[in-house]
Amino acid sequence: MDYLKGLNDRQREAVLYGEGPLLVLAGAGSGKTKVLTHRIAYLIEQKGIFPGNMLAITFTNKAANEMKERTSDLLGGNIDGIWMGTFHSVCVRILRRYIDRIGFERGFSIYDRDDQIALMRECIGELDLREDDYKERHILNIISRIKDSMMSPNEYIDEKYMDPFKGNVKKLYVLYEEKLKDNNALDFDDLISKTVELFRTNPDVLEYYQQKFKYIFIDEFQDTNRAQYQLVKLLALGCKNLCVVGDDDQSIYGWRGADITNILSFEEDFPKAKIVKLEQNYRSTQNILDVANNIIKNNSGRMEKRLWTDNARGRRVVVENVLDSYEEAQFVIRKIEEHMREGYEPSDFAILYRTNAQSRIFEEAFMRNNIPYKLVGGLKFYDRKEIKDIVAYLRMIQNPVDDISLKRIINIPRRGIGKVTMEKLEEYANKIGTSIYDVLLDVENVPGLSTRAKNSLKAFVDMINRFIAMDEVMEIQEFIEEVVYGVGYIKELEDDGSIESQARLDNIKEFISVAIDFQVNNPEGTLEDFLANVSLLSDVDKTADVDNSVTLLTVHSAKGLEFPIVFMVGMEEGLFPIIRESEDKSEMEEERRLCYVAITRAEELLYISHARIRTIYGRTNYSRPSRFIDELPKELIDIGGQPNGGSYGRIGGNEAINPKEHLIKVKDLSERSVTPTRRSLIDQDQIREGVKVKHAKWGIGIVAQLRDRDDDKEATIIFDKVGMKRLLLSIAPIEIVKGG
Repeated sequence: MDYLKGLNDRQREAVLYGEGPLLVLAGAGSGKTKVLTHRIAYLIEQKGIFPGNMLAITFTNKAANEMKERTSDLLGGNIDGIWMGTFHSVCVRILRRYIDRIGFERGFSIYDRDDQIALMRECIGELDLREDDYKERHILNIISRIKDSMMSPNEYIDEKYMDPFKGNVKKLYVLYEEKLKDNNALDFDDLISKTVELFRTNPDVLEYYQQKFKYIFIDEFQDTNRAQYQLVKLLALGCKNLCVVGDDDQSIYGWRGADITNILSFEEDFPKAKIVKLEQNYRSTQNILDVANNIIKNNSGRMEKRLWTDNARGRRVVVENVLDSYEEAQFVIRKIEEHMREGYEPSDFAILYRTNAQSRIFEEAFMRNNIPYKLVGGLKFYDRKEIKDIVAYLRMIQNPVDDISLKRIINIPRRGIGKVTMEKLEEYANKIGTSIYDVLLDVENVPGLSTRAKNSLKAFVDMINRFIAMDEVMEIQEFIEEVVYGVGYIKELEDDGSIESQARLDNIKEFISVAIDFQVNNPEGTLEDFLANVSLLSDVDKTADVDNSVTLLTVHSAKGLEFPIVFMVGMEEGLFPIIRESEDKSEMEEERRLCYVAITRAEELLYISHARIRTIYGRTNYSRPSRFIDELPKELIDIGGQPNGGSYGRIGGNEAINPKEHLIKVKDLSERSVTPTRRSLIDQDQIREGVKVKHAKWGIGIVAQLRDRDDDKEATIIFDKVGMKRLLLSIAPIEIVKGG
């Protein structure tokens, strides 16, 4: 087989490179996997390298399997001798043979997350620490970061960390490690760090593997953390035939330990390294690549390269300014339908957003418009556990005899109401023929319950009764906020502090946005109405996602994927980038790399959208365009909609506003007819306290109060039909009633 067939000059140079360290700096869509697999095949078939002397590592089982399949195709199936897999799988093979050298038995267990949590719970209990202050997941996340940085418990405490919390974390770390050792167990981080420890303390073992692996290949090198890099360096010190493939411009996992300096400092650690840049892109149009190049060049911590292609110049990138998230969804739907009439299929489209919580608006819009869709990397919004939990609370408050909802949430968050207690309650309720909640109202009559259980149940009943009373006097948004915070769900997630908990926290706060939107469109709507509305959305046909569907996913989940048409939505300050100017420069550069990754997912067409008003995580803000929009080359983009303030000037933070001022009609996307620049029907100076006005939706009212609000005026108006409302005069659809 001709292993050079179909390769461009730079790819061929990398495949043919001889002995010594090699860095293949592979830009987006430049064929890096092709280079890696062809180099392995070339060395085996043309240079006679024994397959058993090769080690190829990547990050996921999926990527490892793809590497195996492509290499197998090139070699006719002759890949049995190659060590090819993930960092963790390779380390397990080594440790199974030699871990007794560092004090463990070869039959060690590998603890998953649940095992780790259980073990950490024991540690917290033994040290008599408050569970509210030391959450298992949060402590484990700290320990994971420490292990990734190859730091011992003693090294963790230095002159910068002499506070009680850090001191207790050290004690927990020490005790956790002792318990792992006692159980002859490792966690996933140990698989890397213990292999490094093995090599450093047993030179003969290290020498064996240095002699065995004469050629080492590392894919996605920009995603390696410190421990993984130490492992690679130790193995490569023997033959120095280390080939790493990666792209510093696509290093987007710093938040989980990836260290971009590993790829940036490769030449320092391997001074004789050859660097081959793959800059020819086979995926996108030149316009899209030029836009990406202009974004990423603003990062200082990078290796210079510029993507180019033989593909067509292509259409300009469209930057669309919309009024709010609903108009943004409608814009996306309109463009999808337009392009489908041109012959595109649903699977040709992807919606990319910065956070999972943004998917909700698009899910609802696609359901209403019968457009098939699928989510990558997460459940549909209304199918997520935390959303189902909050909805169950609301259903139970609205309908206390709903036993299913009650059983779901009575111990969420944990209140010490266990399975045995619930069985006794349910048995007693069935015996007297009533609901569980009716039994709770007179819990003293339930036989077999402990005093502690009764006290927990009484507290639960008091809370629910308080919410039932609140529902009578509060508006939907305010009431749901009271429930979400009042049940303790938010506090439990905040105390946990894990990445998973933060995602759940974001989703719960986004659910408050659902309440805000509902209240805007249904000012007299009840809790029953709200739950009916949610049910209509969440109970839509849940058949399996079909292949031919629009893809919704975060930018992090999109890495490695490509689509003919991409929509980058929510391009606003505070959302994308998700951090502020005051944050660390390295974090801002990672946000810019994330933007670069998003842009380079598009093959033919790219749409970028940002809203002037954004309701997310339960807060409504005036939004400003992302600073990355300022970095787009003006000659390569078309601007649609009405820009904020008339131009894309200096970027600042977003300014919170009262959700009640968000008077945008969002009841049904198909009925939207609001124009972005809509203004009040009269001059603000004509409005006085005591003046009678007419609102387009709420009818006749009297202006009770006026006050300045930044560059606008806020009017408190008492309407005959709906009571008091506060409106911004700049957007309020009102007119003065003559003679009023």
